[in-house]
Amino acid sequence: MLTGLEEKILQCITRYITQNGRSPTLDEIGQLLEIKSKGTIHRYVKSLIDKGHLQRSGRNWRGIRLTGEQNRRLTILPFAGRIAAGKPIEAISEQCEINFSEMLLGPGRYVLEVQGDSMIDAGILDGDLVIIRETQSADNGDIVVALIDNSEATLKRLRKKGNQIELIPDNQSMSPMKYSTDRINIQGVVVGQARMY
Repeated sequence: MLTGLEEKILQCITRYITQNGRSPTLDEIGQLLEIKSKGTIHRYVKSLIDKGHLQRSGRNWRGIRLTGEQNRRLTILPFAGRIAAGKPIEAISEQCEINFSEMLLGPGRYVLEVQGDSMIDAGILDGDLVIIRETQSADNGDIVVALIDNSEATLKRLRKKGNQIELIPDNQSMSPMKYSTDRINIQGVVVGQARMY
């Protein structure tokens, strides 16, 4: 269990690391929380280290790091409910969280930046980032990373037909590409997508 001030200091450090990519000094923690006593901050940070919420590497206080549990918090956002993109709906907030690390991170995952507009009808636009789960097999209808003739890679929807594979663009102005199965190697399946504004 954390005391109120320990929780406040831990949240301050977490927020600072998220925004700045480095940990704050004891002076910066004091300024942010309006605590004048450096000794008080030192005592509470040491308590957070002893309780396993923080770790310190080196002699410098810039060496404060979040432990695994605290790092996990950085990939969790509160889920605030649903919003209409069509006809307005009643605004009802929900109290739960979305854990992006469980959804998107894990072994065999990587990110690719999309170039081109062959998947726009699937909502995948030029410049989007797609999260790929590395695999050599996929089901009909999956959006896959396909390697053609061991030289060119493309992002398309997969359809297997006997000894042929169709790589189907999700763009009505484009036609499917057909290959014999020996010319295609599946490299992965899309499991997520990100777009920054």
